[in-house]
Amino acid sequence: MKQKLIAFCAAAILFADCNNEKKEDKSKDKPADSTGKMTGDNNMAMPDSATMMKNWQDYMTPGDMHKMLAKSDGEWNGEVTMWMYPGAPEQKNISTATNKMILNGLYQQSTHSGDMMGMPFNGISTVGYDIHRKEFVSTWIDNMGSGIMVMKGPWDEATKTINMKGKMVDPGTKMDTDVRETFKIIDDNTQEMEMFVMTPDGKEFKTMNIKYTRKK
Repeated sequence: MKQKLIAFCAAAILFADCNNEKKEDKSKDKPADSTGKMTGDNNMAMPDSATMMKNWQDYMTPGDMHKMLAKSDGEWNGEVTMWMYPGAPEQKNISTATNKMILNGLYQQSTHSGDMMGMPFNGISTVGYDIHRKEFVSTWIDNMGSGIMVMKGPWDEATKTINMKGKMVDPGTKMDTDVRETFKIIDDNTQEMEMFVMTPDGKEFKTMNIKYTRKK
């Protein structure tokens, strides 16, 4: 498998180098502006093959953020508090989550189970850290809907919090809704997630809070 990956990387870099050479050939026929730069739609210089290989190697190698995610591998209990709409009475439930790093430690996959509105609830999330973009990326699917929620955002070292934003489909209105989520690492055995959604009048309200404690 490793040999196949190396071969694939090499082929991709060779293809990119060929494209770069073609661009350079075409640029000879394009006039230069007053600064001496070639005038064209694509003036960004491609890195050389050695740099591209290093960039790719860096991109596929787990870093400090991935190691931080790995610390939360294992089983967790969740105390879930939900609000269906602004001013609605809170609903409390208990959930469980099992976290496991996958794909060479680049992503954490979590399986969630519990109850929601008197029905069994099951969900699967993946969380990764994009090394080049320097942001976390998460996906979420569950048995209460047919969509996939994607969220992205940075790590705040001062508060030990991942701050992510994204969109989800409101099941009732069928409309896209802005979503914001904070995930705070309180200590090695305690975490807290808060989710906020935007209402049609442009106001944000807190719809969910989950306090996680590691199973002993």
